[in-house]
Amino acid sequence: MNSDRAWAATRKGLVELHRGAGRWQIARTQFLAEPVTMLLPPRGDGFMLAALNLGHFGVKLHASDDAGTTWRELPTPTYPEQPKDAPGVPWKMVQIWSLEATGAPGRETVWAGTIPGGLFRSDDRGASWQLVESLWQRPERLEWFGGGYDAPGIHSICPHPQRDGELLLGLSCGGAWVTRDGGAGWQVRSSGMRADFMPPEQAGNPNIQDPHRIVRCTAQPEVLWCQHHCGIWRSGDDAASWQEVQAPVSSFGFTVAVHPRDADTAWFVPAVKDERRVPVDGALVVNRTRDGGRSFETLRNGLPQRDCYDLVYRHGLDVAADGRTLLLGSTTGNLWASDDGGERWQAVSTHLPPIAAVRFG
Repeated sequence: MNSDRAWAATRKGLVELHRGAGRWQIARTQFLAEPVTMLLPPRGDGFMLAALNLGHFGVKLHASDDAGTTWRELPTPTYPEQPKDAPGVPWKMVQIWSLEATGAPGRETVWAGTIPGGLFRSDDRGASWQLVESLWQRPERLEWFGGGYDAPGIHSICPHPQRDGELLLGLSCGGAWVTRDGGAGWQVRSSGMRADFMPPEQAGNPNIQDPHRIVRCTAQPEVLWCQHHCGIWRSGDDAASWQEVQAPVSSFGFTVAVHPRDADTAWFVPAVKDERRVPVDGALVVNRTRDGGRSFETLRNGLPQRDCYDLVYRHGLDVAADGRTLLLGSTTGNLWASDDGGERWQAVSTHLPPIAAVRFG
C-alpha cells in the first residue's frame, strides 16, 4: 500500500487523494454524484475496482487499468434465479459491501462480499463472476439476519497472506466464517463472541454474531481484531477462539484497523450504541492499544471535541503499509489524516459527502 495515495468512497463519488509536502489534497473525483460503496485499490499494476449502488438503477461495477485515470463498466455479480420454494431472503443483489484480491497482480482472484450475504469470486479481473455456492448453500445461512440492513451482508474479507486459499469472512449478522481450500468448504469461527441483543440462551451462538468489522495483521496473520456490536474481541489463534477486550470511552463502534507489522497495535473509534450512534459526549476520539488490548490510549488531538455528530462506518478507517499513516472518514463528510499513528489529526476536508470507505493504494 502506498502511504501517499488513497481514495474515499462517498455518496457523491470516488474521491482520489494525494499527499505531498506532508499534506493531503483532493486530486480528483470520479463518478460524480453517484454513490460509491466500496473500492479495490491498485496492488501494483494499476488495476482497481469501484462498486456503485445507484438505487433504482441497481448495483454497478467499474474497473480501471491505470489506477483510476480511466474507467470501464464490468458485469455486476448476479444471483441465480431463486427457486419458488427457497426460504430466506430474496436472491437479489442489494450492495457490494467488500472487495479484496488474493494472488499475484495479473493472476489474482477477486472476491466480492455482498448484501444479502453471498460471496462472489472472479478469476478474470471482474469479466465474469461466480457465486460461491458452497457458502450460499450452507443450511446455517438461513439463520443469518440483517444488522442495520434488511438482509445480512459480508463486510469483511480477510485473506491469509501466508496460506493460499484461506479466507476469513465477517458477516452482519452471521459471525465469522473461514475457508482453507479456496471456498470449497467453510466453518463458522465465532467462538467466544457474545451477542447481548439475543436471548441469553442464544447469546453465544456463533452463527448469529454481529461483527461490525474484522481485520487481520499482515505480518502476524494468526492475530485478528473484531469490532463487534457488543464489544471488542481479539483472536491470537486464527479465529479458533476470541477473547473480549475492554476499551475506554465505549467498546461500541463500527470500525477497526490493525498495524500491518505489529499485531498488538490497533485503532478503534468509539460511539454511543444502538438508538443514538453518535460520538460519546459529542467528542470524536480514537482508541489505540499498543499491547494487545491490555491498555488503551484515547487520542483526541485535532478531532472535534464538542457538538460532534460524526459516525465512522465499518470501512471509514484505514492504516497504510508504513503503520503510521491513517485516514478517518465520517458519515458527516469529514475526513482527517494522521501521520504519527493517531497522535495528531489534521482535517483533509470538512465538506465531502458522507464517506462509506477509505483505502490506501
